[in-house]
Amino acid sequence: MIRIINGRVIDPESGFDGIAEVILEGERICQVRKAGDMGDAPEKDERCCEQVIDATGLIVAPGLVDVHVHFRDPGFTYKEDIHTGAAAAAKGGFTTVVCMANTKPRVDNVETLRYVLEEGRKTGIHVLSCGAVSKDFQGQELTDMEALKEAGAAGFTDDGIPLRDGAFVRQAMEKAARLKLPISLHEEDPAFIQENGIHHGWVSQKLGIYGSPAVAEDTMVARDCMLALATGASVNIQHISSGNAVDIIRLAKQLGAKVWAEVTPHHFTLTEEAVITHGSLAKMNPPLRTAKDRERLIQGLKEGAIDFIATDHAPHSHEEKALPLTKAPSGIIGLETALALGITHLVRPGHLSMVQLMEKMSRNPARLYQLECGRLCAGAPADLVIFNEKESWKVERFASKAENSPFIGAVLQGRVKYTICGGRVVYQAIGE
Repeated sequence: MIRIINGRVIDPESGFDGIAEVILEGERICQVRKAGDMGDAPEKDERCCEQVIDATGLIVAPGLVDVHVHFRDPGFTYKEDIHTGAAAAAKGGFTTVVCMANTKPRVDNVETLRYVLEEGRKTGIHVLSCGAVSKDFQGQELTDMEALKEAGAAGFTDDGIPLRDGAFVRQAMEKAARLKLPISLHEEDPAFIQENGIHHGWVSQKLGIYGSPAVAEDTMVARDCMLALATGASVNIQHISSGNAVDIIRLAKQLGAKVWAEVTPHHFTLTEEAVITHGSLAKMNPPLRTAKDRERLIQGLKEGAIDFIATDHAPHSHEEKALPLTKAPSGIIGLETALALGITHLVRPGHLSMVQLMEKMSRNPARLYQLECGRLCAGAPADLVIFNEKESWKVERFASKAENSPFIGAVLQGRVKYTICGGRVVYQAIGE
């Protein structure tokens, strides 16, 4: 039994935000005593508690949920593996993550899926995985989606590779709808792109390259929103970067489509100018876009057109990122900085309340995958994050194998102190 006292407890499901005591028993939350109801702690609690955590001045919230991570395992474990990825997640306050299928071999078969899930169970957090939509990510033949679901796939995605054939996407959506699992889509039409990872704009012109225009994203988002409406599938539009795409998603929701949308911390924090300062560390797919796009992404979060925040945690080696800009791979790590970026750039400026941030980082992503986590009440999973929203810290050390982040050296506000998963402390900040 763990007793957490004196903390500011946030439950994004009920909207509760106040001082309370939380008691964990086994893998469940046993009780949440609000300040006016606590009185003296029962003698039983004092006698049976294995640990008492004094959360004075800290926020106690549901463990964060990231539905978009790349742990590179199997096949690319020099970049990251399931265990180091899980350690990075725990340090960042995440208790549940959903891995993408672009490993080697792809998670387009039951054997590879079982490997990922079995290794995930050896970590301290909940590691889930999507299965691939198409065999070997070729976009031509569906995987055995029924078998993948039976083996434990949380959903389906070919993330990293856009599905270009609209008829094939419709077929995949219809199958996902019958299986009652979400399908997540990477929306970039290669027909409009010359060099990926950098927005087509004044920065790319200054660098002498064409880059990737927003229309490459907008056209595929529009197509797939309409296919979602036609099929009734639960469709997640991944890593939104374009303001126009936000408007398209808002319309699709109004029309009745079961469309969800995610945004990354780097897209609501940075703009195309970061490429000038950080080079390949600011190169990602889709790319960082204009200041206006960034403003519209934040507005989408505020209005609910964008449902949740996902990191797209994408580790690469130092040698890979040191290549020339057009040859370096796209992507950055994000698990260990996501919460602080949300607090620094969304809560502190007044764009979101802390309850709303927790909704975007825990409850809503859990809802997409039909998980019971992401809430803090009696009977809910004992998955929690405890953090100091006011503590400033400098980004400089990672639990991840990788260090490909444009935020290295930045001073952010909001630091994780404890991560608890399944009623066990899996991360505690000590001497940092």
